[in-house]
Amino acid sequence: MDAATLTYDTLRFEYEDFPETKEPVWILGRTYSVFTEKEEILLDVTSRLWFTYRKNFPAIGGTGPTSDTGWGCMLRCGQMIFAQALICRHLGRDWRWEKGKRQTDNYFNILNAFIDKKDSYYSIHQIAQMGVGEGKSIGQWYGPNTVAQVLKKLATFDTWSSLAVHIAMDNTVVMEEINSTCQYPHWYGASWEVSWSGKFGIAWKLFCGPRQLKKGRLCKSNFLCAGAAAFPAAESDLLYNGFPDGAEVTDRLSQWKPLVLLIPLRLGLTDINEAYIETLKHCFMMPQSLGVIGGKPNSAHYFIGYVGEELIYLDPHTTQPAMEPSDNGCIPDESFHCQHPPCRMSIAELDPSIAVGFFCNTEEDFNNWCQQIKKLSLLRGALPMFELVEHQPSHFSSPDVLNLTPDSSDADRLERFFDSEDEDFEILSL
Repeated sequence: MDAATLTYDTLRFEYEDFPETKEPVWILGRTYSVFTEKEEILLDVTSRLWFTYRKNFPAIGGTGPTSDTGWGCMLRCGQMIFAQALICRHLGRDWRWEKGKRQTDNYFNILNAFIDKKDSYYSIHQIAQMGVGEGKSIGQWYGPNTVAQVLKKLATFDTWSSLAVHIAMDNTVVMEEINSTCQYPHWYGASWEVSWSGKFGIAWKLFCGPRQLKKGRLCKSNFLCAGAAAFPAAESDLLYNGFPDGAEVTDRLSQWKPLVLLIPLRLGLTDINEAYIETLKHCFMMPQSLGVIGGKPNSAHYFIGYVGEELIYLDPHTTQPAMEPSDNGCIPDESFHCQHPPCRMSIAELDPSIAVGFFCNTEEDFNNWCQQIKKLSLLRGALPMFELVEHQPSHFSSPDVLNLTPDSSDADRLERFFDSEDEDFEILSL
């Protein structure tokens, strides 16, 4: 059987395939013992959304590829790390998926946002087409930074999740930038009404006032808003303050937008610098961890934890048929959950080009994360992977500093300056 077309059923192994070790197993901020918590480890891994190559989906752009086999692995890893953020946002880190168990509407809302069709928020179609603006043609390899930049753009259309996505460049996390990004504007809480009249059919009216949650009509369900229609609605349904009618909006009273923090890094020239390994491990130990996207040359993976000197990851290199949601928005979801023991690889084999992800649901979560990072910088024998600062350093790189103009050649130079995927995620021997 062709390895590229294996399905998750053909990849099943005995659970004992997981190593018997006294070392703790860390999965996205949770620790387990192999000897006493094997079932819990597997359930945690299985509960992560697993996005793999798919085939026979609608052509990207109408005339493009109908499968991402061979080129979409980093895009799928980007989907997985972002899906974990949505799970934390809407279901919580302790949520678990069980085969045959009825799931909530929020779960299917999340899953539908990644289905392989053009009008899903984070579909392979949206990522591939948005990547054109990042200088990547459809079907071309992505690196960790490019997929992070694309996901940040797509998230602006996802008003249901209302995420603040921050990408920390230059190996530097600037706290004031994040606080600014995550704070709602002063007019937040006002309601908007759309009246459908006139030639263009749209007129806006703002109900001002602090925290007024009047039902301002944002759109009709038969008119596609900017972004994707991942959440089917009845003809009469309206969106109130960016949420489906009847959805919980109480958390919108908070001044803080849930934060997805993505940090593209280069941890070595051709191989990972061993001095970073302990720091990388500690990232998986933080409760805010979303994992890491990266991999080996020409092979991207979604890393969700580690045990001993091995990384634990979900592998997208399995081609499965595309799935279509039913009329009620539900889809057969077993193929979106990895039901065999997770893959492992030596940390030393990791390509140095990665992106680390964290999710901070509240301002308190972010402050706690900052304290952990500061403590981590004092860890003996561990080299910090990035710098945490209060304010933007004077040397912080920007297009103005680099004297770049927006022509194509300078755009390429800017990407090479910021991104570590110059060789299309391929390491060349020197």
